[in-house]
Amino acid sequence: MKVRFKLNGKWVEVDAKPNEILLDTLRLKLGARSVKRGCETAECGACTVLLDGKPVYSCTILTPMVEGREVITVDYLAETGEIQPLMEAFAEHGAVQCGFCTPGFILTAYAFLKQNPRPSEWEVRKAVEGNLCRCTGYQKIIEAILDAAERMRKSNGNK
Repeated sequence: MKVRFKLNGKWVEVDAKPNEILLDTLRLKLGARSVKRGCETAECGACTVLLDGKPVYSCTILTPMVEGREVITVDYLAETGEIQPLMEAFAEHGAVQCGFCTPGFILTAYAFLKQNPRPSEWEVRKAVEGNLCRCTGYQKIIEAILDAAERMRKSNGNK
């Protein structure tokens, strides 16, 4: 079946089976390699994308379900510069080790900070609890997200 949706700001149309997961469509048919194949059971967050602005696990979404909707990957937000404060904070705080989980954390944090620009540490921890990291121990990731929130507020003129 043909499925048409907006991917990273551009309309795409793909042939997809009714039971094809969005993860496979993005990686194998559309070349979105920043969307990682992790657990495939909605446990790790490595396959996170934004669907209509909200973080979702692409391993649990069937491609036909995105008909007419908008899917955003971390690559697009990096190209547009929208996640620059997050990327800088992750690098400066050492929140990136192997990098496998990073796109999922960045997308989840980005969507969260758009809704909550002044989060507490506890709120950040709750927001990213669906993302797993085997390398950093999470504290550096939490610190990076809190720092990015402050950077984003300053760049918007809100202190």
